[in-house]
This record gives sequence, C-alpha cells and structure tokens, in this order.
Amino acid sequence: MNAKTNMLNENIVIGQHPDYKNEIAAIAKSNLTPKLMRDRILDYHENDIAAALDLLKREERRKLYSMLDTAVLSNVLEYSESRDIYIGELDIRRRIQVLSQLEITDAVEYLRGLQKSDRNMLIDLMDDTAKREIALLSSFDEDEIGSKMTTNFISIRADISIRQAMKELIAQAAENDNISTIYVVDETQTLVGAIDLKDLIIARENMSLEDIIVTSYPYVYANEQIEDCIERIKDYSEDSIPVLDSDNKLKGVLTAQDITELVDDEMGDDYAKLAGLTAEEDLQEPLTKSIRKRLPWLVILLVLGLLVSSVVGLFEHVVSHLALIVCFQSLVLDMAGNVGTQSLAVTIRVLMDEQIHGKEKLFLIGKEARIGLTNGIILGTLSFIFIGLYLFLFKGQPMITAFSISLCTGVALLVSMLLSSVAGTVIPIIFKKLKVDPAVASGPLITTINDLVAVISYYGLAWILLINVLHL
Repeated sequence: MNAKTNMLNENIVIGQHPDYKNEIAAIAKSNLTPKLMRDRILDYHENDIAAALDLLKREERRKLYSMLDTAVLSNVLEYSESRDIYIGELDIRRRIQVLSQLEITDAVEYLRGLQKSDRNMLIDLMDDTAKREIALLSSFDEDEIGSKMTTNFISIRADISIRQAMKELIAQAAENDNISTIYVVDETQTLVGAIDLKDLIIARENMSLEDIIVTSYPYVYANEQIEDCIERIKDYSEDSIPVLDSDNKLKGVLTAQDITELVDDEMGDDYAKLAGLTAEEDLQEPLTKSIRKRLPWLVILLVLGLLVSSVVGLFEHVVSHLALIVCFQSLVLDMAGNVGTQSLAVTIRVLMDEQIHGKEKLFLIGKEARIGLTNGIILGTLSFIFIGLYLFLFKGQPMITAFSISLCTGVALLVSMLLSSVAGTVIPIIFKKLKVDPAVASGPLITTINDLVAVISYYGLAWILLINVLHL
C-alpha cells in the first residue's frame, strides 16, 4: 500500500469529507524539502490545490509556484476564482509561460483586464502560436460566441482513410486534449461534420471515413451574440460545439465547460438585471463602476417613486377623512409587488425559449392572470376576515366600519394582484417584441409600477366604497 493510499484511508471518515485544502496549506507552510513538498502536493487534485492558495500568504504562494512545473501550475490556476490575482504574482517569464499553457479564453480574459501597455508587452513576448490565438479571440466582442471559443480541438481532412485518421488523431492529441469529438473539414477548412472518438476507434480499416461522419452536427457562428444562441447550444448534449466563421470555416469549439460557464454567466447577468443592475457585479469590482451600474436604474425608480407619491397625494382628502386605511396600504403594495415579481420571473424564463409563438404568449398571459385572480380571491378573503376581526376586537371599531375597511382592503388586494400578474407578464413580452432584453424589466421596475397600480386600486376603492357609498 503506497503513501497516497495511506493518506486517503486516514482521511476517510463516514459522513465527512476530508479537508484537503487545509492539508495542502499545512504542507506548503512546512519546512519540508522542495522535492518532498512537491511530491506530497501533487498527490492532490488541482482543484484542491487551487482552493489551498486562498489560505496561504503571498510569499507562501510564491514558494509553491516555484515548486510546480508550468503545466501543473496552469491547471491549478484554471480552477481558481482568484486566477488573475495569482497570475499577477508571478514574474514576467513565468507569467508568459503560464498564459501560454492556459486555455486561450482564460488567457484573453486575463489580458483584457490589464492596461494596454502591460497587455501589449506580454503579448509581444509570447510565441507566434499564442499570439495568433490571442489575436483571433480578441477580434471578437465579449458578447460574441467567438470570444469564448477555444482552439483546443482536433480536425482531420474528409478525404483520408480510417488508418490516416487514427494517425492524425494521435499526432494532434499531443497538443490538444479535447479528443472525444473529431471534426472533419475539407481542403478549405470548411466544416463537413464530426466523428465520435468511439466510432473512429471501432471502425474497420476497409471502411470509408464518410461512413462514420455525422454531417448533421450542430454548430454556431463566431459573430453570433451569446444571448441569441445560448438556448440552442443547451439543447444539444454534446461534449463540444464547433464555431464557424461567416464562410463556414472551422475556427474553434465550445467545450462542455465553456457552455456551462456561458450558461452560468447568462444566468448571473439576468439575476443582475432582475435586481435593477446593468450587469453582474463581483467582489473585486471598483466602487465607481458599481455605482455607475446601479445609479441609472435608481434615478428611473426615483422618478417613478415620485409619481407614486404624487398619486397618493391625489387621495389626500380620503386619507384625511379616514386615516385608518393608511395602516393597510403597505399590505396591498407589498403583495402586488411580490405577485408581479413572480410573474416576471416566470415570463422571462419562458421567453428564453426562442420558439414561443403568439398563441403561447396569450396563453401565458391568461394563465398568469388566472393565477393572480385565484390567489387574489383567497388572500383577499383572508384579509377581509382577519382585518375586520382585528379592527373590531382590538381597535374598538364598530362592526360595520371594521368590516367595510377590511372589505375595501380585500377587494383592493384582489384587484392589485390580478393587475400585477398581468403587468409582470405583459411588460417583458412587450420588451421582447421591441427587441429589448426582457430581463431589463427588472424586479424594482415591476415593483414600482405595481405600487402605482395598487395605490390607485386601494385608495380609489376607499374613496368610492367607504366615502361615497357607505359614507364612513
């Protein structure tokens, strides 16, 4: 039994995961000789080593960097969420080596975050292959698929034999590790199709390569917007998706990891928009940049808030005549906002499906309206009962006054929940029709609009029912 197995057995505790990152940090902080320290650390997975970097001081990390060869260090940094910080701790020579070993998309992302002079200096010191790959990905905007693709793939010509295809696979596998799918191109590098690695391995030598090529393979264009094709990409459970230029020539691929990151980024961006931001923030983002993202929406919401306040002012005579109704204003406003936000979330999720048609949109509006109406009836009835009892038993109001106010609140709740459900569905659909990202119909915006609907419903009913009809 070797040392690694002993170590694993010592760490196995039923119902408890080993704390690998602290173990690695302890090794890095020890006084072991460099060779022994390196050998022990290499027993762990790169993801655990990356997690351990966060527990080390800068000088301790630098000692660890010097013990790991470039390939291992690059793999470790691929897993780290603080990759850019740790790359910046390397000297220029090692930094260039690591950037050359990183996935090209990660290298480009790091370089984009540097000042132009530093970026140009690092690129000038790289080899010609790395320069070409970086120039290719940098030629695309960050919102285009081409900026996220990798050139780490295997391609073969369509006019070769099975034996030649195997030789080509072996030759290219030394430089490219995404080998589960082999892409087939013609003499002009135009995509012909793809071959599954398993099909190539089990193919008979006397077979034609055409017999195992899948010609109806999914693909995307490098200049497509990520948000426009992310759903199409998710529909295919392939290990990688080829990326073509406008002439249908193969330029790169999106790996399963790339696709996962794209989906995660798009979800994060949508969550940010639902919160009223223009893009997703991170912990290291400068204060001024975060303020610039939030301030425009806050200004819009301030204007809408002033509009809501001015509408409340129109009902000043209702409040002065029957001040008790102000106590339940927040109940109606909050429930209207909550219902509208729920409908908004559901609608945005449905609209992400590009295939939704007009009838389906009408069905969605009708469904959300029915849900809002049903929930409004239930909650309005409960409000009528409990608010009436509260005012009668605990506030000493006459029964007719207590249940009149609770009836007004319950009906206002029903109306505002119905209208808020419709608003939370119709507004993003309209935005989508106008070619505007429906996620910008954000939670704060919907909530403010629903506040306006709820205020008019509540005080309007109070004016009609309580003052003009019941003369309270």
